[in-house]
Amino acid sequence: MSKRDNKRFNDKDRKGAPKRGGKNRRDYGSSYEPKARAAGGRRTSSAAGRTAAGGALKRLGYESFEERVNVGTDGLEVVAGRNPVTEVLSGDRDVERVFIADGAEGSVSRIVALAKEKGVIVDFVPKERIDAMAPGVKHQGVVAKVSEYKYAVMEDVFARAEASGEDPFIILLDEIEDPHNLGAIIRTAECAGAHGVVIPKRRSASLTQTAALSAAGAIENMPVVQVTNLARTIEELQERGIWVGAADMDGESYYDANLTGPIAIVIGNEGKGVGRLVKERCDFVLSIPMYGRINSLNASNAAAVLMYGIRRARNAKL
Repeated sequence: MSKRDNKRFNDKDRKGAPKRGGKNRRDYGSSYEPKARAAGGRRTSSAAGRTAAGGALKRLGYESFEERVNVGTDGLEVVAGRNPVTEVLSGDRDVERVFIADGAEGSVSRIVALAKEKGVIVDFVPKERIDAMAPGVKHQGVVAKVSEYKYAVMEDVFARAEASGEDPFIILLDEIEDPHNLGAIIRTAECAGAHGVVIPKRRSASLTQTAALSAAGAIENMPVVQVTNLARTIEELQERGIWVGAADMDGESYYDANLTGPIAIVIGNEGKGVGRLVKERCDFVLSIPMYGRINSLNASNAAAVLMYGIRRARNAKL
């Protein structure tokens, strides 16, 4: 076609013809918002989705923020951080793939070795991909795609106690809502040799990525049981010979309490403490002496103090 003929498009043809240099409003539809030219000649966009994180997702092939769930940012399919990934590779959960940022060094060699031992594929990828898989998380350049966290059942807790040759030692959490506190308590429970942690289904933090990170890998080794009714669970434990104590300010000092034998300790909500109905079901109430101007401890700190009080009593009995 000659240049002369090429110029003779009528208006209808021009509207349907492709525009050189990129798409325009006709191609994107009425929602298209053109880019504005910023100072210095660089183009910027005022569209809500055009952020740095959105750009990273686009480069990975995800068209919107809603699609991030496909890579596990709901906290159930991705484990982030070197220690948590090491623990999940050492545990029983199914690991689909491990992603390591290009150039990462140090402890990643152990992660690679563990993955190879379990037959798990390891991909070395740009750091931006790790950022997109675990946005806002201190992932240390390592994430793993795994099966969802699975809650244990109470029989798993008693089986763990039997295997250890000890009386059951259980931590009950009454509406702990902060996943950081939940993770910290699970971590301390594992370190102190507890046999299980029990949480209610409603008004409580659950086993999310945040809790897993705070637990620093302990979530892979500590049975966590989710129950419908904590007060009823206490009654069931009592029927099995477990003494249940509530942590509260008006109780007996844990210095003087008998913390030996089969025992469960209830740690209450960060603000309200142990609920009235739950407290009424308990056999006794424990308190931690306060010597400063502040009259209470953080829930995870209080749990740690009491757990090691129980561990100390058990070791002294031996």
